[in-house]
Amino acid sequence: MNLLKSLAAVSSMTMFSRVLGFARDAIVARIFGAGMATDAFFVAFKLPNLLRRIFAEGAFSQAFVPTLPNIKASRAKMPPACLSHTSPGLLTLALAIVTVIGMLAAPWVITITAPGFADTADKFALTTQLLRITFPYILLISLASLVGAILNTWNRFSVPAFAPTFLNVSMIGFALFAAPYFHPPVLALAWAVTVGGVLQLAYQLPHLKKIGMLVLPRINLKDAGAMRVVKQMGPAILGVSVSQISLIINTIFASFLVSGSVSWMYYADRLMEFPSGVLGVALGTILLPSLSKSFASGNHDEYCRLMDWGLRLCFLLALPSAVALGILAKPLTVALFQYGKFSAFDAAMTQRALVAYSVGLMGLIVVKVLAPGFYSRQDIKTPVKIAIITLIMTQVMNLAFIGPLKHAGLSLSIGLAACLNAALLYWQLRKQKIFTPQPGWLAFLLRLIIAVLVMAAALLGVMHLMPEWSLGTMPFRLMRLLAVVIAGVVAYFATLLVLGFRVKEFVRRTA
Repeated sequence: MNLLKSLAAVSSMTMFSRVLGFARDAIVARIFGAGMATDAFFVAFKLPNLLRRIFAEGAFSQAFVPTLPNIKASRAKMPPACLSHTSPGLLTLALAIVTVIGMLAAPWVITITAPGFADTADKFALTTQLLRITFPYILLISLASLVGAILNTWNRFSVPAFAPTFLNVSMIGFALFAAPYFHPPVLALAWAVTVGGVLQLAYQLPHLKKIGMLVLPRINLKDAGAMRVVKQMGPAILGVSVSQISLIINTIFASFLVSGSVSWMYYADRLMEFPSGVLGVALGTILLPSLSKSFASGNHDEYCRLMDWGLRLCFLLALPSAVALGILAKPLTVALFQYGKFSAFDAAMTQRALVAYSVGLMGLIVVKVLAPGFYSRQDIKTPVKIAIITLIMTQVMNLAFIGPLKHAGLSLSIGLAACLNAALLYWQLRKQKIFTPQPGWLAFLLRLIIAVLVMAAALLGVMHLMPEWSLGTMPFRLMRLLAVVIAGVVAYFATLLVLGFRVKEFVRRTA
């Protein structure tokens, strides 16, 4: 398997989904603006997303994916019905229970996660109603993520990467055509989320059938393999929960700030997640199964080469992305969101949060490569300990930054905490002699820094030639933004080419 080719496929699918996500956010911003209704929806939408990351993309993947290479290796000796159906059965049961409890306890959940909303009865009631509608998304998207994990192990990376597109299509359709039929209109977005979850799961099931892994989940507490996964999930849930608890605490802080703060942070987070998802999540998706195979076969040299390859790609693409995100904060927020009910003030506040997020983008992406280094070895305790330290430091920074910086301070604390998380993970990988970097890193970083400086100069120069970003229609603004981005991309990669970088240096193959 060509890892670079697989990464390109996953990244392109993810990029398409994220671009469609920007279109979704631009439409939502234009129709609903940034205020009480959108704050209520984003809180209601955030909670199922957090639990999805804890159960599916986080804990279950970390406990289940490293066991899949062994399952795949024994595929020829065992019928499909014996493989990977007991663990999903336990997950389905757990998620169904969580979903029912969440829907029944929605008012108490909102009281805990957004206590500032309790002061406004209408806002609190609307958020509760929205949460009850979106909560089934947890079950649907977690099962979709589980199916995706299996497909990734069978090298079907493009299918799970494309699946999120259906959520964006659902939300765009409901916002444009169904909102007028709901009262209040924001209810349309909540129903769109649940429908999107159904579509994402349904899209992947035929592909699961093609590889002979579509079996009915069942519950068998005597299945040794399934119970081993369950035992691994304990510390995995704790580890993933720590990072998600940090986001919940940030929501609690934001709920006490002025109306619109939650929405501003959401839109900035969406922009930050574009490079984080296209590169970080894609790399993590590709690396975890490959690292698990290397560890299972006892090939430590291949393991180190894979980690080094992932880190170099991270620096090659994440460093310029972080710098560009900070420089282009105003053009991005104005060109994408400043229309209709989304005012110039809303765009300015979103811009502040985006600049703060850009500080930690490098850390957020590097963590996606370093953490699989532990998960592939079924070592979940080390990342848990580091996550707890990171959580404590995040809240210390929240208290320090929220006064002078308001909502931007909360964004900054997340970014800086991600950098701390990455640094501690790398330190532990080296300390435990799990990972040894390949030679040539100093020269590699020097060339990157030169290329990034050239790119920054190109971006600032072209931006200086552009008229005020709020002028013109959306297509005109986007064309100008695209011109600036192209100038930066050309400047960066042309400089790398002059400095001796070649694509073939990053081509890697694995079994």
